[in-house]
Amino acid sequence: MKSMLKKIGVLSMIGLMQVGLNATVIEASPAQHEPQRFEQRDNRHHQDQERDRIIKAEKERHEREMKRRPHESKREWRERQKHEKERHEKAIHDIAVLLIARANG
Repeated sequence: MKSMLKKIGVLSMIGLMQVGLNATVIEASPAQHEPQRFEQRDNRHHQDQERDRIIKAEKERHEREMKRRPHESKREWRERQKHEKERHEKAIHDIAVLLIARANG
């Protein structure tokens, strides 16, 4: 009877150890987590490309607007440059805020 109890005890412990090891291996397997990581990288890459495209378009527009037009006097040109510089800074700030909101939302 004692030997039978010892065998049952030993076999139970071995069974619990196998279940514990298998649970650890299953949790650590990359099959459950990989698609999410790739999706996050793709999404981040897409956001970076979109940000770069928007900022590049704004900078090109700003550069065109800062050039003096043929019919403008120097005073008009300076005044327009001043307003354009303010508008450009606000536009860049708004783009940054929009992209941060998209990344967090």
